[in-house]
Amino acid sequence: MTTEATLPATSASPTVRQVWTRTRGVVLALVLILVAAVAIASVRSTSQHGMLDPRSADPYGSRAIAELLDDRGVSIRVVTTLDEARAATGPDTTLLVAVPDLLTERQQTQLRTTTRDSGGRTVLLTPDTPSVGTLAPGVSADGARSLDSTLSPRCDLPAARRAGTADMGGIRYRTTSPDADTCYPSDGLPGLVRLPAPEGGGDTIVLGARDILFNDSLDEHGNASLALQLLGSRPHLVWYLPSLSDDALAENGERGFLDLLPSGWLWGTLQLFVAGALAALWRARRLGPLVPERLPVAIRASETVEGRARLYRKANARDRAAAALRSTTRTRLAPLVGIP
Repeated sequence: MTTEATLPATSASPTVRQVWTRTRGVVLALVLILVAAVAIASVRSTSQHGMLDPRSADPYGSRAIAELLDDRGVSIRVVTTLDEARAATGPDTTLLVAVPDLLTERQQTQLRTTTRDSGGRTVLLTPDTPSVGTLAPGVSADGARSLDSTLSPRCDLPAARRAGTADMGGIRYRTTSPDADTCYPSDGLPGLVRLPAPEGGGDTIVLGARDILFNDSLDEHGNASLALQLLGSRPHLVWYLPSLSDDALAENGERGFLDLLPSGWLWGTLQLFVAGALAALWRARRLGPLVPERLPVAIRASETVEGRARLYRKANARDRAAAALRSTTRTRLAPLVGIP
């Protein structure tokens, strides 16, 4: 048993209290970000669950318009793959494409080839650039959105004139087709475009707003009338909800997980990385050049020796003091006797 056990235990490691004091700001920021992310995800999942799904009774679902169409004898079939949608087209069928922008370019071309000469009606819901140019040739989306939510038809299309004002504020379009019907203009650009097929009696309708199909806004203005006339002109309605389970989408391989994420989430993640880097630079220790400091007093070497000796004596560390004396003595005597 040596006297080392009697020495006071000293450590340069920070205590738990010190670690918490230094990191509590970062921990608090991470907790706030996590709580905000959970809150945003909860709100979005609650309010937009089953969006544009004719089987959903949520505010942003479309069950109300589906029930009205069913009461008028229109059969509704929900499909989630491109093959099902193409197989269901026909002169007595209306095909509603709920989210055209989710389709790949190849899928859009295949769908357009099928619907062009089908003799039926195709309704494209809020297609943007470049999908609208493929699914509805001669139509392009304007970069600026409509600032008005409720618009008047201002056209000769019977369905629009009977419906009157509707919530058609959204994407605005331009068309080069001379036979196109353009309705619900905002600053001269329409939110509804109807393109008649060259032959067969079919047509393609481009809608720049989805509000007329939502459950919570169907009873406002002429939304219900316009939706019923656009979707109920044929005895059969095929409601196409593009899904990731579509084998054609998987085979193309043109869109991955990151392509399906909204751009806002990607920019938000990049901003978090930048904020983390700035926080690391702010909290990091930056060691500059050594700065000489003039001590307030000059301590003699003899006083240092005496102070250290008193510490040895107070700790009763005779073995350490003796070992230090023997080591120093050997170091000094070795050159004198020629020993390395």
